[in-house]
Amino acid sequence: MPDSTRDQQIGFIGTGNIGNPMARQLIRGGQQLVVYDLRREVLENLLELGAESARSAAEVASRCSIVFTSLPGPTQIEAATAGPDGILAGASPGDIHIDLSTNSVEGVERILQLETNAGVIHIDAPVTGGVVRAGQGTLTILGSGNAETFERIRPLLDHIGEHVFHLGEAGMGCLYKLINNVIVLSGHMIVQEALVMGTKAGLDTQDLVEKLRQGTARPYMGLADVFLAKQWENPTSTVVIAEKDIALALKLARDQQVPMPVANAVHQHYLATLAAGFDDLHHFSAQDVMEAAAGISIPPTAIDSD
Repeated sequence: MPDSTRDQQIGFIGTGNIGNPMARQLIRGGQQLVVYDLRREVLENLLELGAESARSAAEVASRCSIVFTSLPGPTQIEAATAGPDGILAGASPGDIHIDLSTNSVEGVERILQLETNAGVIHIDAPVTGGVVRAGQGTLTILGSGNAETFERIRPLLDHIGEHVFHLGEAGMGCLYKLINNVIVLSGHMIVQEALVMGTKAGLDTQDLVEKLRQGTARPYMGLADVFLAKQWENPTSTVVIAEKDIALALKLARDQQVPMPVANAVHQHYLATLAAGFDDLHHFSAQDVMEAAAGISIPPTAIDSD
């Protein structure tokens, strides 16, 4: 006899910085969640909201016919999917796996094949918008995979995202996300470099930012106050994640024979930031490495963002 409980519960694996607020939005939307993360402490607030916990990804899949994942990268995604205690160890044919993570295109293809062989439907739906928009349920969701299944699960995605796109066959969502991230991460770094250069040249940092906001650099200066506040602890996005995302984009570029000299330079600086021991700090902390190379240290500064 079919277990109707599996169709009434939604699984969510990976409840860290961005997974947690997405899971909260599903609960607020009336969904009963079964949650799992390697770190028990990032589950606690969800359990207080009524979610139930599981001891493994396999247990989540055994209890839910629809499972979301939000994980750091390809290694974690594959382990949570195909590892001995992964989703496929507990899933049933016809189940749906929705991956909200940023994966490599080839990683999506590999997971798709494994799940197709097991009768599980894979939807890759990476998100963009950051932790604040995740908490508001206003992310952009770059979805791809089976179109009929996507429309079936769209009401769930609507709890998480304000802009929900179906972009085609599996892997297309990942492609869009990698392009988005290489633009964003490279753009952050050139602004930080310019601020370091101007400060070492003797300009007042606050005045520099104010003047740049009145000129053609204005579209790029939205995060200047965040850069200069230097609040690198308890990050919403770490150096480890930024380096991984740039590396995945560069791997795709190599596969497509597309030269990306700027992105390569950005990647090298993130590697230098990792070598400096900044792994779990905010990826904006790459600025400290720039300052050290320039022989200066900009003191944390409150900048008026108006």
